[in-house]
Amino acid sequence: MNEANQHEPTPGPTTDPLALTLVREHTVYSCVIGSRAFGLATEASDTDRRGVYLAPTPLFWRFEKPPTHVEGPRDEEFSWELERFCELALRANPNILEVLHSPLVEDLAPVGEELLSLRGAFLSRRAHTTFSRYAVAQRGKLLGDLRNHGAPRWKHAMHLLRLLLSCRDLLRTGRLVIDATPYRDRLLAVRRGELTWEEVDAWMTLLQEQTEAALATAPLPESPDLPRVEDFLLRTRRASATAPAPAPAPRTGTAAA
Repeated sequence: MNEANQHEPTPGPTTDPLALTLVREHTVYSCVIGSRAFGLATEASDTDRRGVYLAPTPLFWRFEKPPTHVEGPRDEEFSWELERFCELALRANPNILEVLHSPLVEDLAPVGEELLSLRGAFLSRRAHTTFSRYAVAQRGKLLGDLRNHGAPRWKHAMHLLRLLLSCRDLLRTGRLVIDATPYRDRLLAVRRGELTWEEVDAWMTLLQEQTEAALATAPLPESPDLPRVEDFLLRTRRASATAPAPAPAPRTGTAAA
């Protein structure tokens, strides 16, 4: 399930030279996400890459601001500018939080290391609301497929179950763990359509009930640590302001807004 477009609308791979330069030369953190990071990869699985780039501060002094996100340059690759990434993480966007907790890190600059050290600052009980809303929407789509086509998209059902497992355990422990290896066999059986919809639906219902029960004693703050994240962002912007900005590149297209 390609999850990048669930939080940023994009028309397709970015062709803007400046945007691609930001990804190639200013990425501070990148990782593999999706089935490979979840412990659910098969021979047919894609390699989904997500990253965070730091646009040099002088670029924000122009009328035309740097892009908040970039698709590409590689297939199945999507990156966010640091401020946009932090904004979404503070909102407890499920996909963004999973990027922060991927066990498959590919690139890590000093700014990226500090970003990862702030993972706990982004976690709060808001995750219950965002994960639950996402789960309700996805479950509705599965029910729509069941009504219209006689069967759900089993791969999507598998990923929804995995998300529900992550949310439940986050509320129980205060830690977000995206590796679903302990549930791999059963989740892959769901993907292959070896469980009935009734069995899958019952598992989803159970996980939602367990999640609601865990909320009462969740070892998480009500809100994320905004001052700590903002301090990090301001210090990073100030340090970047003294570095030379990349020369303006001729624009052949526009980055996604």
